[in-house]
Amino acid sequence: MRLSTLPLLAAIVIGAFVSLNVSAEEVQADPVTEAGIVNITWQGVDNYRDVKAVGDIQSRYELRTFETLTKNLNKAASKALKPDQKLLLVVTDLDLAGDVRPTFGASVSDIRVVKDLYPPRMTFSYQILEGDQVIMAGDEKLTDLGFMQTIGVASDRPLRYESKMLADWLQKTVAPKL
Repeated sequence: MRLSTLPLLAAIVIGAFVSLNVSAEEVQADPVTEAGIVNITWQGVDNYRDVKAVGDIQSRYELRTFETLTKNLNKAASKALKPDQKLLLVVTDLDLAGDVRPTFGASVSDIRVVKDLYPPRMTFSYQILEGDQVIMAGDEKLTDLGFMQTIGVASDRPLRYESKMLADWLQKTVAPKL
């Protein structure tokens, strides 16, 4: 190797290292999803109990999960809140219904087993804004122990248990106080 190529090689290695560090920092940032009148910050995603992908890339699965829950919550919030109100959530824990089980090579990916034993859970703080003013705020720790009895088994909507749990919370806790 010629001595004149050594500084170029060092620059390439340092550049690659720096770009890897930037990518790692970007992935660790708390994702934010927004749909209509709902804005959700997903805080500390790496510490969530269970948002495990089965048959997909983990980061892509998380993003799709967060976007679906935000969109579904927006549908429920549009019915529960007044037109000039907005719902802000900061989710600190999420445990999807079911449990991920390894297939030990029987299939390409793991499987999610949904049983009464593994209910959906979510921990978050929220604010209801009217204009720029906070009119309601609080912390919630939701669990739906009867999730298998409340939704028809034939439904194949993604995240139906978690979405119903959030919609029920809006109807039973938030809407009566507004």
